[in-house]
Amino acid sequence: MKGEESRRELVSATPDDYSLRATEEVVNHFASDSQRGLTSTEAAKRLLEYGGNELRAVAPIPLWRRLLSQFQDPLVHLLLGAIVIALIAWVIDGREGWPIDAIVILMVVLANATIGFVQEARAADAVAALARMTAASSSVLRDGERTRIPSGELVPGDILLLEEGDAVGADGRLISTANLRVQEASLTGESEAVLKDAAVLQSPSPLAERFGMVFRGTAVVQGTGRAVVTGTGMRTEIGAIAHMLDASKEDATPLQKEVERVGRALGTAVVAIAVIVVATVLLLSDIDGPSDVISVLLMGVSLAVAAVPEGLPAILSLVLAIGVQRMAKRNAVVKTLSSVETLGSASVICSDKTGTLTRSEMTIERIMTASGNSRFTGVGYVPIGKLEVESGEGGPQGPARAEQIVVLSGGSMAGNAALRQTENGVWEIQGDPTEAAFLVGERKLGIDDRRKQRFERVAEIPFTSDRKMMSTIELDHEHGGQRIVVTKGAPDVLMTHCTSIRVGMDVVPFDAGQRARAIADVERLSDEALRTLAVAYRPLMDVDELEEGEGLERDLIFAGTVGIIDPPRKEAAVAISEARRAGIRVIMITGDHPRTASRIAAQLGIVDDGARALTGAELDAMDETTFAAAIRTVSVYARVAPVHKLRIVDALQADGNVVAMTGDGVNDAPALKAADIGIAMGINGTEVTKEAARMILADDNFATIVDAVREGRAIFENIRKFLRYLLSSNIGEVLTVFLGVIGAGVIGLDGAGSGELVLPLLATQILWINLITDSGPALAMGIDPQTDDAMARPPRKSDEHAIDARMWRSVAEIGLVMALATLLTMDIHLPGGLIEGTQSLEQARTAGFTALVFAQLFNCFNARSETRSAFSHLFTNKWLWAAVGFSVILQITVVNLSILNTAFGTLPLSLDQWLLCIAMSSSVLWFSEIRKWIGRRYNESPPNVVAA
Repeated sequence: MKGEESRRELVSATPDDYSLRATEEVVNHFASDSQRGLTSTEAAKRLLEYGGNELRAVAPIPLWRRLLSQFQDPLVHLLLGAIVIALIAWVIDGREGWPIDAIVILMVVLANATIGFVQEARAADAVAALARMTAASSSVLRDGERTRIPSGELVPGDILLLEEGDAVGADGRLISTANLRVQEASLTGESEAVLKDAAVLQSPSPLAERFGMVFRGTAVVQGTGRAVVTGTGMRTEIGAIAHMLDASKEDATPLQKEVERVGRALGTAVVAIAVIVVATVLLLSDIDGPSDVISVLLMGVSLAVAAVPEGLPAILSLVLAIGVQRMAKRNAVVKTLSSVETLGSASVICSDKTGTLTRSEMTIERIMTASGNSRFTGVGYVPIGKLEVESGEGGPQGPARAEQIVVLSGGSMAGNAALRQTENGVWEIQGDPTEAAFLVGERKLGIDDRRKQRFERVAEIPFTSDRKMMSTIELDHEHGGQRIVVTKGAPDVLMTHCTSIRVGMDVVPFDAGQRARAIADVERLSDEALRTLAVAYRPLMDVDELEEGEGLERDLIFAGTVGIIDPPRKEAAVAISEARRAGIRVIMITGDHPRTASRIAAQLGIVDDGARALTGAELDAMDETTFAAAIRTVSVYARVAPVHKLRIVDALQADGNVVAMTGDGVNDAPALKAADIGIAMGINGTEVTKEAARMILADDNFATIVDAVREGRAIFENIRKFLRYLLSSNIGEVLTVFLGVIGAGVIGLDGAGSGELVLPLLATQILWINLITDSGPALAMGIDPQTDDAMARPPRKSDEHAIDARMWRSVAEIGLVMALATLLTMDIHLPGGLIEGTQSLEQARTAGFTALVFAQLFNCFNARSETRSAFSHLFTNKWLWAAVGFSVILQITVVNLSILNTAFGTLPLSLDQWLLCIAMSSSVLWFSEIRKWIGRRYNESPPNVVAA
């Protein structure tokens, strides 16, 4: 009880301004420790007391209200009206027996409500599971150890560790900062990032000027910091805003809007047809008393209800949710269901190079030293390979060997990466991939153990973007503890600090000739699109030199240059080929050198050999017209800034493209937000990028994007499948009743000429058909394996309807065949009509009723493809067969079980009659097969389909 009160107090209170209080005071107030954080036990206790770090504008919808919402649909109101009409008819008839019609309709209403409730619950569970998969995380101190936890588990008193790219998970008072800048536009509207400072404010200040605080929902764009959490959940500044907002409903997706539009249009049309049918029956039949009028009205209401696929929204949401979960299993985590539609329509994929198109495993490919050039075999972090001599005096005993050892050992020492093999045999790194490349090279030569035993680091001069170098000071234990400065950096910069060069075991002056050769080596590596790094060193003659800092980086001995490449992913080349086959253009956007970008793009098949890359500087020099023209033809962009990415996205969208854009850094967030599908890297992506994106790549692999596009297209095709099925089946029901009434005399359905009221199907039979053939088979088709090649067509246009003119024509044709097969089955059984029969009206109606059910089940297999035969991939969907089998069992039961015979107006059928019903209903299948064959024969492909 006490915990509940505390929780209510936490949620309702206005956040305090802790920027006016000293850091130590705030830490003590929350009984925390700035160096060790909370204990796990205390954190768990506070999580129970205060609740999760979540925003809740409204309370969860109670179960009973969710169940009651299933009865809010206007079509359900029609059914409830039908129950009232049936009860009136029962009363008029003297209340004899049970009101069977009313009871059956009530059972149908309850069954439909149950199905809808279960489907919505499953869809909600699927969406919730996706939300958990994409939940933000935060770095905190727990038990004195740095750990990363879901931001929803943050509690007051936690010590937040903030770094560039982090999304701030809760409000907090800063303890310390190092050039910490936070983007707070989402909260304060300030466009510029705010420089934070842990100092105490002397007077109350606006939110935008509370420099000692960080707030939930903001993003770290630079530097680092440490803060104690002061508010979580609704007791944050963003939570205070949430209190003032009314709950807003999520916008419907374009597909949902179209389905709603189709439902309204179809509903209006069907109601109109129902009115016409009712009026026609009343005019053409001799109505004998109020009971006949009630029966006609009941039939009209039931017809209107049965003809509209009211289960579409629930099925649609569930199919999307299942599809998205299936994509997540393939490392593509889509954050919102609506993004699936857009993903399948992507016409351009703009991708980063490093880690997405390449392995993000920097590999030393070449070593250039004074005595020769060599090439390493092997790629990635697996230290398997050898050094092959290309020119000069190589070999195990040659002078180049000594130079290569210095280059690889020096590069390894002047870095902070680590290389290790996991228990399952996988090689992995910690730290910068470029630095790790030297460690791998060392292991390939087998010199790493000796270097580790010989040298010990005593100081470091870190890398800066201004100096473009990093140095370490090492103790050489083999030479009496002599100190050596080892430097690694950009070759053009490092050479200016060198006065000597290593040649074999000797050191000679770095004269003009030697310098020219070294520069030529660098240019050669750059021409081959390799990233270059040089290594140099110098023994320190005086211990006092250690005080010079960066001044140590002088009079260095140049050792050599390495050429490093991030090898392309093999699967990326295959995926790019698949994307091009699907009509999707792939664009590479990278900050690398243009030559490197062009080489990798050519290797992957994005462009042809020799195609040039545009640089950010060249883009800046273009006017809008030239820029738009360049975007249409150039597919490789190098040395670009985030602002260029955003401009490229805008230009592509203005040209009518649906754009997917990848990114991993904070500055990529605007471009990801602007793109139709923003894709964040799950491994290397920052929290800010993940929040801005609509999809997250769990494996940072470009091939996963193409897999997701294929899955998105397949999901959309499955949606078209069940729409095709539902609409054609329901139109078949409408036409059966309408044509049966209009043509009653033709098929012998006119009461043997007596003019009495005769309907082809009873209201309860129509509702039964709707119950057993709609939800199960439609849902099974929604998870259907691919029957058509989803990647053998260009992207779907953004303005293309899911239900196009071709589908409407197909729906009408199949519905008409269903109706004719049903009515002809009845005619075969009835006396008179086109074919003389001998059976009673009840027997004929049962046969027609059964034929219509089976026709819709045959239609399941037709609807799986607009062009392929139903016999293609016939047994790949076990769920569809299970749904059809269950529907068949239910139909056999309603025909043969005596208690259901009374409820649904049926009579048992003989074996010959069952076979006749199956044969007549199969005409739907044969008609569709002929229609598809003609379409294939004359190459009438659906819109956007590439003919095989």
